[in-house]
Amino acid sequence: MAEILKGKPVADAMKAELTQKVEALKARDIMPKLGIIRVGARPDDLFYEGGAKRTCDVVGMAYEVFEYPEDINQADFEKAVAEVGANNSVHGILMFAPLPKHLDDRKIRALIPVEKDVDCLTLGGAAKVFADDLTGFPPCTPTACMDMLHFYDIPIKGKRCVVLGRSLVVGKPVAMLLLREHGTVTLCHSRTENLNKVCQEADILIAAVGRAKMVKADFVKAGQIVIDVGINEDPDNPGKYCGDVDFAECEPVVEKITPVPA
Repeated sequence: MAEILKGKPVADAMKAELTQKVEALKARDIMPKLGIIRVGARPDDLFYEGGAKRTCDVVGMAYEVFEYPEDINQADFEKAVAEVGANNSVHGILMFAPLPKHLDDRKIRALIPVEKDVDCLTLGGAAKVFADDLTGFPPCTPTACMDMLHFYDIPIKGKRCVVLGRSLVVGKPVAMLLLREHGTVTLCHSRTENLNKVCQEADILIAAVGRAKMVKADFVKAGQIVIDVGINEDPDNPGKYCGDVDFAECEPVVEKITPVPA
């Protein structure tokens, strides 16, 4: 049986470290504040927002939710985002995506100051990540992947790392972070030939494709580390969630694996 890599101990350690940093800022009369921008009231946005607010409360940070109607027009929303960006009391900005289809996503993202872009939404933020500029903020999920590997003392240098998924939110940035730590990275997608065989070659496999239970036993091998960042409705258990990895098939094969939910 594989060792189960739970996320809660990692999150607890990160919160403890962040609490110390917040206290250090408060000692300098600086109250760090997160601005949360939300359009409409999608259930997944509200779920994520609740988690962000709870984390802020735990570590002692301030937050403010900037909520806008789903039918807000482009001009009004551009003005609103620019105002949040110019607000000196807001140190970081988290904007939920995707935005409604009638809004020009790229124009909106460009209004977020790069130094406040905590989830790598802007082109400038992405450029920092891809250029190994440590002043940039990688997206949350790739950062969490790396934190998991570090917390459990899993070596990356020289290892064959396969990333399944090429999105700008997870796949591409996590590939860059693995390269930064001298992993040998292969980035896969739906058109990769012999996909399961490529995944089998990995020492570290990160599944971020957004397809429920896509990774089966023939994608993995003994001795592998599997990080599953997918979150999907479980087709076999209505009302439940599962990852991109078929846990029941893969857990008996690999050395270490993350469960979903973690």
